[in-house]
Amino acid sequence: MTERRPTTCMRCAVGCGYRQEAADDDRRVVDVSGDPAHPATGGRTCQRGVSETVDPGADRLTRPLIRRGGSLRPTDWDTALGVVATRLIEAIRESPDNVAVLGSGQQTNEAAYALGKVTRGAFGTRYYDANTTLCMASAVMAYHQAFGSDGPPPTYDDVPAADTHVVWGANPAVAHPVLHSWIENSAAAGDGDLIVVDPVETRTAAAADRHIAPEPGTDLALARAVLARVVERGAVDERFVERHTEGYAEAVESLPAAADAAATADVPLERVDEIAGALAADSLIYWGMGVNQSIQGTGTARAIIDLCLATGNMGPGSGPFSLTGQANSMGNRVCASKRTWPGHRPFDDPDARRDVADAWDVPLGRLPDDPGPGFVRIVDELARGNVDVCWTVATNPAAGMPDAGHVERALDEAFLIVQDAFRSDTVAHADVVLPAATWGESEGTTTNMERRVSRVTAAADPPGKARQDLDVIAAIGNRIHPGLFDDPPLDPGAVFDEMRALTAGTTADLSGISYDRLADELAVRWPAPSADAEGGYRYRDGGDWSFETPSGRARFSTAAHAEVPEPVDGEYPLTLTTGRADGVYNTGVRTRDGADGAPTARIHPETIARHLEAFDRGETVIASRRGDVRVAVSANDDVPPGMIWLPIHNGAINELTLSAVDPDSAEPNLKQCAVRIAAPERRGRRDPEPVASE
Repeated sequence: MTERRPTTCMRCAVGCGYRQEAADDDRRVVDVSGDPAHPATGGRTCQRGVSETVDPGADRLTRPLIRRGGSLRPTDWDTALGVVATRLIEAIRESPDNVAVLGSGQQTNEAAYALGKVTRGAFGTRYYDANTTLCMASAVMAYHQAFGSDGPPPTYDDVPAADTHVVWGANPAVAHPVLHSWIENSAAAGDGDLIVVDPVETRTAAAADRHIAPEPGTDLALARAVLARVVERGAVDERFVERHTEGYAEAVESLPAAADAAATADVPLERVDEIAGALAADSLIYWGMGVNQSIQGTGTARAIIDLCLATGNMGPGSGPFSLTGQANSMGNRVCASKRTWPGHRPFDDPDARRDVADAWDVPLGRLPDDPGPGFVRIVDELARGNVDVCWTVATNPAAGMPDAGHVERALDEAFLIVQDAFRSDTVAHADVVLPAATWGESEGTTTNMERRVSRVTAAADPPGKARQDLDVIAAIGNRIHPGLFDDPPLDPGAVFDEMRALTAGTTADLSGISYDRLADELAVRWPAPSADAEGGYRYRDGGDWSFETPSGRARFSTAAHAEVPEPVDGEYPLTLTTGRADGVYNTGVRTRDGADGAPTARIHPETIARHLEAFDRGETVIASRRGDVRVAVSANDDVPPGMIWLPIHNGAINELTLSAVDPDSAEPNLKQCAVRIAAPERRGRRDPEPVASE
């Protein structure tokens, strides 16, 4: 066996430190264990992260493929890259916006940075985003609006110091098991309190001291009701509000009557008071996709931040803490040039644009004027025929986006380049497939949800002819803009050095982090402007507060609840919501058991009894205005009457969901739509496409 190398788990955004060992032939990872020296997690792991690092599972892509005669056939890298470059050059010649690029929170910081460099600097397109927008954009926008900068103020150090833990629209027991164990342990100590706000009794809710279940899509109303009661009870931290915030009077003036807002959320006023009262102690409020994936996601996240500001829950052991979904969503936000330039530099800042163009040695005029319309609306442009070429990298839009039928048709409209390690649902639509490395096969860095940068190391070689994402991206970039990168394979350390230099002096300063420093310290939290500096609680230096807003003060908001985008009615009388299932990964490509079988819907027995005629041997059909899917049924009291819960991990589920987006963040309304139950009648879906023998 080889020596164990330090690395970071890439299953979720907790960022567990691992030590991994490869077989003697470097063909596979044979063992993984937690790293007790890692400063973020101290040796803690979850079984799924360990097992998926050792065995990535699923159907690996091992050779480039190209569509000939209606089927995907093996080819060599030169041919595949030649076809890709030709189609890209032809499209860009007509217009830079004739190309769309869809990236991922599964890339390393180096690959995400390189993809942004190619997309913005070589192509010059506006139509670029990453699937992180599908889960975190509302939180990002809320942080920017409230604090003037992205990223949660607290760190993991604050979890054990908190007395009250409010988990809102998130299920960390399933999605972030290591973090959930810290929350549980802290809440169990002394007089701690764990409150879960979720329409469904999730595993996290089952472990809570109190579970409060609003109607799907009414979280903003509930948050406003809580703030109204905080004000009415005289529980506002007036000293903090007066010294460190602005807009408080306008926020209070905009509040609804607490009883009316509570009724909108279908939550008794006494339960609202339970939350308001609990916030008198040092409190962390965590939130996840149940808040973000809504047309009111930004407003709801702002309302949660308002609760922290009003109650003085800012500082050690308290604050707003969004739970990041994908492993490197945080790094993508810092490095990838999506909504901001590297280091969170404003996209429209002339000085930032000039610095980026100079660093990349590309014409300033090639950089797009705005960051583009977001992931969902980019796909709409594909559907309209306004984009000729689409390149996806480590993402599976055919399964992971709302209104999947529309997405599949849109992908078929373009010349589609799919870069992935696995034979995902999106591969079936591809014209060229570029095989990539995955965890344990890639070198670089990642950034966890508390802003710690750590190494990702390769203990094994990619299978077959697969290459690391960074090298594939560089090869394409150099064919479009010669000399954009060194000739691949690239040194990821050199790419990191280029990237961190661009962040110097910014709010997300990585310039004091180097590969040598990471070798010694394993993980370092930004901002780190020097080799001995590391970020802690944000916006606070000793007892002084200074936010990244023009006034230096945090800003309250005035958002008000609006009707859900698709209310139930006589034709579609039930509400669909979605969530993570235990032990399954994202769109399920790695871990989807029985991929050809029906997903399982959780439905309350009362709802089943009202629709008995629509069930056949334990199965039924769930239909929305966009599509339908046959499901197995599990009678489940954890789901309220009138609601259906389905797992996010089967692409068929998104045949049902709605593509309405938050007007500020462009994040889709994935957590609520109107559906009905119908008698089973299988609706055809594209089967996995056979590939000619390699």
